Amino acid sequence: MWCKKFVEDFKKFALKGNVIDLAVAVVIWTAFGKIVSSLVADIITPLIGIVLWGVDFTNLKYTIWASSITYGNFLQSIFDFIIIAFAIFIFVTVLSKAWEKIRKKEVAENIAVTTKKWDDILLLEEIRDLLKK
Repeated sequence: MWCKKFVEDFKKFALKGNVIDLAVAVVIWTAFGKIVSSLVADIITPLIGIVLWGVDFTNLKYTIWASSITYGNFLQSIFDFIIIAFAIFIFVTVLSKAWEKIRKKEVAENIAVTTKKWDDILLLEEIRDLLKK
């Protein structure tokens, strides 16, 4: 009995629009993260290596006996994080500004419609008052 209720509650939760939207967003951001990681690994890091006289960060390591500390991979991860964070910042900033413009336009249109309605109401009231006289 409780299992059936649990399944029904889970269906309600999982099929809500917000959960599905969130799942889609996670998939898109994962793909976007891969693109940015490729940008960093395949383009930006080699360019930085060229500027720094051919240093390849991904192959940087410190070896002690048989163990290697691959700090180049760590540097690569730091670059990935910084560029992904910057790309998300730009995306969110641009998106929020675009959303703000859309909202301002909607508000202005609503004000115009409301003003027109009030003008119509005032005009009808004047006509009514004149007809009463």
